[in-house]
Amino acid sequence: MTSDSTRADTRPRTAVQLQLNGMGDLVWHAQYFRCVAEQSRDGQVTVITAPTTMARELIGHEPWVREVIYFDRRPRRTERRRGRHSGLLGPWRFGAELAPRQLERMVLFSDHPGRAVMACWRAGIGIRLGYGATWLQRLMLTKAPRIDLYEGPAAHGYQEATRFAIAQGFCSAPIVPKINVRPDALESMRARLAPLARPLHALGIGASLPYKQWGETRFIELASQLAARGHGVLLLGGPDDTALAQAILAAIDPALRERITPITDCNVAESVAALSLVDSCIGNDTGVANIAAAVGTPSYVVLGPRPLLEHDPEKLHGFSAASLAEISAAEVETRVLGELGLR
Repeated sequence: MTSDSTRADTRPRTAVQLQLNGMGDLVWHAQYFRCVAEQSRDGQVTVITAPTTMARELIGHEPWVREVIYFDRRPRRTERRRGRHSGLLGPWRFGAELAPRQLERMVLFSDHPGRAVMACWRAGIGIRLGYGATWLQRLMLTKAPRIDLYEGPAAHGYQEATRFAIAQGFCSAPIVPKINVRPDALESMRARLAPLARPLHALGIGASLPYKQWGETRFIELASQLAARGHGVLLLGGPDDTALAQAILAAIDPALRERITPITDCNVAESVAALSLVDSCIGNDTGVANIAAAVGTPSYVVLGPRPLLEHDPEKLHGFSAASLAEISAAEVETRVLGELGLR
């Protein structure tokens, strides 16, 4: 007699694909991907995203991730290269790469599934679930519940992913985004940050797009103000932010510089670990701010006129204004220290 533990797993072999291409976008969706995995073969899914999400580093270690595959369609302009899956036939080539994996279901977190559906046809994936917001999408997708696209004041990606996951029965209520820190990265960063002054604040100085950048001058002012209180400050960014971090540090009063530490040489897993070890994260509307909240650190985002971030009211907070220039370092410092009880 066959027991439940040895019975064949009849759940579909599944991939999930993310349309949006940022690290923060991936963080918003990760818990919904996990819910899809719970209803998939072996409790795992194949995750398909753009390389710019850094999915292998952010969630590749999760037990519910079978593998991460990058759909390399639109590289950043700074990379000066053509994506492997660019062009009209790019999705067809991508589908040929997927075919040997014998996937049975594709769950598309997308309101533009056309290219993904082409890849599904080539790969022989019979079940194609997506938002189905238009008649054309519903024609291309497997018959299933559809959603209306979000039209409110908050960032749409999380709102639509939530509606979709609930409509499809993957979960029953909104889920606050969370990610897990890799233990090896946590150990490494704990040792690196141990000598720094506390409380310790991470300033997320990087920005994926120029219009999201709060500016060198304001980061100089904020870092100086925090350091003058005796607090520690991390200037946290990627390799492309090294020059900015050095410029900020050079403009700080020499008497305060020992409390300010640029960190732009970490890999993504180490940056995630660092964000889990600080007392607050303050920065631009980019992946760092969303990652900080997802690992449990109070995160303050300088939004300016950009859409609100409403998916984690406990850990993620925004500064809104008609323009980024209207948000002062003094305003940010006062609110952050007041809410954290660090005045």
